[in-house]
Amino acid sequence: MKKILLIPLDERPCNYDFPQMLAKCTDYELIIPPRDILGKKKIAGDVEAIWSWFIENVKSCDDAIISIDTLLFSGIVPSRLHNNSSDVLIAKLERLRDIKKNHPELNMYVFNLIMRNPTYSSSEEEPDYYGNWGADIHRLGVIEHRKELFIATEEENAELEDIVKRLPHEFLGDYLDRRAVNIEVNKKVVELAAEGLFALTLFPQDDASPYGLTAKDQQLIRNEIRRLNIELCVYMYPDADAVVNTLLARAINKRENKRPLVFVKFACSVGSAVIPDYEDRLVGETIKYHILAAGGLVASCATEADIILMVNIPSGKMQDRYTEIDSGISLPQTPEYNANRTLIELIEYADYAIEKLNKKVVFADIAYCNGGDPLLLRLLRQKGLLWKIAGYAGWNTSSNSIGTCLPMGMLFAIYGNTDAYRDFLALRYLEDIGFCCIVRRDVIIEELLLLGLDSYILDGQRGKVAEIVQKRLQNFADAYLSSKNNKVTVTDCYMPWNRMFEVGISVDNSLI
Repeated sequence: MKKILLIPLDERPCNYDFPQMLAKCTDYELIIPPRDILGKKKIAGDVEAIWSWFIENVKSCDDAIISIDTLLFSGIVPSRLHNNSSDVLIAKLERLRDIKKNHPELNMYVFNLIMRNPTYSSSEEEPDYYGNWGADIHRLGVIEHRKELFIATEEENAELEDIVKRLPHEFLGDYLDRRAVNIEVNKKVVELAAEGLFALTLFPQDDASPYGLTAKDQQLIRNEIRRLNIELCVYMYPDADAVVNTLLARAINKRENKRPLVFVKFACSVGSAVIPDYEDRLVGETIKYHILAAGGLVASCATEADIILMVNIPSGKMQDRYTEIDSGISLPQTPEYNANRTLIELIEYADYAIEKLNKKVVFADIAYCNGGDPLLLRLLRQKGLLWKIAGYAGWNTSSNSIGTCLPMGMLFAIYGNTDAYRDFLALRYLEDIGFCCIVRRDVIIEELLLLGLDSYILDGQRGKVAEIVQKRLQNFADAYLSSKNNKVTVTDCYMPWNRMFEVGISVDNSLI
C-alpha cells in the first residue's frame, strides 16, 4: 500500500482524526505519530521525539505532509507561547535539508502558520495576559498599521494613545518579541522553499483581519515570496485546522495524475464578495486558493467540471453559532439569510447536477461561523440528497469548512462511495449541525449549571458531560440521519480540550 507521512498541527480530532478518516476512503495508508508525543492545548509535547519519529518513519513513505509548527513547537497553541530564540528554531529547520538529501524523491508538502492576533480578549489559546489585554493588543496593531498607510482617523489616533498608556509594556514586549521570532521562522521556510526542498508550501492564516499585526506579517512574507520569485509554489490564504485535509488531497491527486476542475456556485448573487468572520479577504478569492492548494483548478462552467462546490453563504455579515450561546438568544433571521439567499435553487441545482449531469456535488455550509445550517440539512433530506453528495462541512471558520468538504469531494471523485466515506459524511452532519448547532447549545444552557461547570471547564475528557453529549447526539442521529436504509450510531464521544467548543466523535453509518 502507498504511504503518506503526516506531521499534524496538533492532537485534536480535526487535525489528527479527520485526515486519517479521509485516508481510509482511499488506497493510501497515512502514517501519523503517536498522539502522546504531541502537545495538548497549552502543554507542549516532545519536539525531539517528534523529530525522531519523523526521521525513522519517513523512510517508507513517498510523500510527507508536515506542520512546521509541530516540528518546532509541538503544535499550534505552543507556537504562540514558546520562549525559543530564532537561532534555535532555524537550526531545527535546517534538519529538513538532511531529510531531503537522504530521501531525494520524497515530496514534502509543508505548512507554517503566521502567528494570529485575535480581535478579542481570551487566554484560552494565547498567553495568560491576553485574557485581559488581547483586544487592546489587537487594536494597537490595527491602528499602527492604518497610521503607516496614512488612513488612521483622529479618533483612532486618540484611541491608540489611550491604549499605549494603559497597556503594560512587559506584556506587549513579550507578545511582540515572540511574533518577531516566529516571523523569522516564516522567512526561513520561504528560503527553504526557494531552494526547492518542498513540493508545495502553504502559509495558512487563522483569525485574520485586513489590518493589524497579522496583516503586516503577511505582507512581509508576501514580499519575500515575490522577491524570490516563488509565487507558483508558495500560497498564503485563510485556514489552519483543515490544511492537512487539503494537502492530503494534493498529494493523492498528484500521485494519481488528477487535476480536478471545480465549478463554484453560491447561494446568493454576491456570495463570492462576502468577507467571512475571522478572515481577511473575499471568500471567492479564498476558495480559489483552496482549490489550487488541493491540486485542482477553477472551472468556468458546470458542464466542464468534475466537481461542483455549492456554497451556502449569506449576502453579508455572518452570524456566529457560538456567540449565540454566549448571548443567550436565538440568531435573528436577517435579510442576509432570507430575501438575499436562495437555498432552494442551490438544492434543486445540486439534484440536477447529480442526476442529469452526473457530477460530484459538494456543500460548503458557511452560512454561519462555528456551525452548519439545520435548514440546509432539512432540505437535503427532503430532496433525497443526504447520502448522494460527495462532501459536506460546516464547522468553525469558513475556511475550515471549505478545507474539509473540498478534499472529501476530490477523493470521492477518485474512489467513490466507500464505507469509510459514508462514515465521515455522517460524522460531518453529526458534528457540524448536530453538535455545533443543537447539542452544544442545549448542553451549555440546560446541563452545565446543574453540574457546577461552565463551557470552558468541564469534568474531563470522558466525564458526565461527554456521556450527555453522546446521548443527545445519538438522539439527533436517530431523528435526522438514520432511515430505513441506514443506521447512524455514535460509537464514542469525548471532549478533547475539556471544553464545549469542540468534540471528538466516532461514528458508524451502516447500511440496512
